[in-house]
Amino acid sequence: MTELLDDEAGVVSGVRKRMSLKKMGRGVKAAIASIGSLAIGLGLTACGRDYTVGYIYSTSSQATAGLVNGYKVDYQQGYLVQLANSPLPSGGKNPVTVIASPDHLSIYVVHRDDSNVAHFLIGTDGKLYPQKLYTITGSFATDASIDAAGKFLYVTYTYQNTLLPDGTQQQLYTPGNPGPGGVTIFPINSDGSLGSPTDFHVGRNPVKISATSPNHFVYLISQDSATQANLFGFSQNASNGSLSPLPGVTINPLNIASTGFNSGVTPAGILTDSSGGHVYVTDSTLNEVMGYSIGADGTPTLIGTASTDTSPAAMTIDASGKYLYVAANGAGAVNGFTFAANGAPIISSTARSYQVGTGPTCLSFIGAPSTGDATHAIYLYTSNSLSNNISGNQMDPTDGTLRQVQRTPFGANALPSCLVAVPTVPGR
Repeated sequence: MTELLDDEAGVVSGVRKRMSLKKMGRGVKAAIASIGSLAIGLGLTACGRDYTVGYIYSTSSQATAGLVNGYKVDYQQGYLVQLANSPLPSGGKNPVTVIASPDHLSIYVVHRDDSNVAHFLIGTDGKLYPQKLYTITGSFATDASIDAAGKFLYVTYTYQNTLLPDGTQQQLYTPGNPGPGGVTIFPINSDGSLGSPTDFHVGRNPVKISATSPNHFVYLISQDSATQANLFGFSQNASNGSLSPLPGVTINPLNIASTGFNSGVTPAGILTDSSGGHVYVTDSTLNEVMGYSIGADGTPTLIGTASTDTSPAAMTIDASGKYLYVAANGAGAVNGFTFAANGAPIISSTARSYQVGTGPTCLSFIGAPSTGDATHAIYLYTSNSLSNNISGNQMDPTDGTLRQVQRTPFGANALPSCLVAVPTVPGR
């Protein structure tokens, strides 16, 4: 038997009480029939798929201390129910992103102001259990990504530190004395804990990173106003996680512009597709999304661009790989795209633009194929930083159109900075 949702259980309970007042015979049969009809109407069949399909974790970037809101996702309707122990302290100030491990057993919250990473384990009921804080090798973290094998966590930061003779680190650059940033590389242990980090220097003002290519390439974008070559690519050592610049990438020391591949004016989001054959970059000044094909040596080549609504940033691709969605932060909208034969983004004819909340920051899918159902329970959630809520939409797999889920939007703490969806793990 499936577990009833609270409000639906109350309805059925009321029917059962009324049944007890009826006489035996046709009255009872009629009441039983009415319960069956009610159950079917609510999707509560004994063998039906009425359960929690996964969990949403959203960070709130409060100035004094960050928070993590946790929700369970209803399979039938996609609405969110806040977990009993939610919200929890995030482990630091100003969390900028939250990501999940590929095995769906851990999440990591990255804090800008405290320059650290908080590790949480996910319980079988979706509740979070704080584990440990890890200090990054630079100052003011901006983003994070985990490689496809789940072995390394890459965290971008704004300013490099210098190592003093006593082994301590001192902040080398500041907003008043800006300089280059870098990437902290943490090995991930089998229990989700992080090992001793290594440091890798990159150019000025790195903002986003994508390490998910199965072909062992890592890409990041910077916002250095001195150049429009702010897309950087690196090859990954699969054994120790170290990075090496690709041909065409120059990393300069000190306060000198580094150069990569053409990226537009203000790159704001980056995403690698699951095949590792393409990388996509949004530009918040040009209001467009750019598609690149990835060569055998990892070199990205621009293959096409498509217009977006105002100030595009975060992106996601559905599990089928057919549809790309972009969060237009300035427009409070989600834009839908399909792909050309070469992988270039094409504005969707059926899912061009959908209003969500104000200031959308992150997008995350949950549902098929993890449910084994290719036609149902494909839900897309958006964290909205200025309306302090989360929007939910159900995707139609036949054309990529979105439809608001029941009860959306869902409340969150002030200034939700990001979110991540984590499916339930069978057999746990």
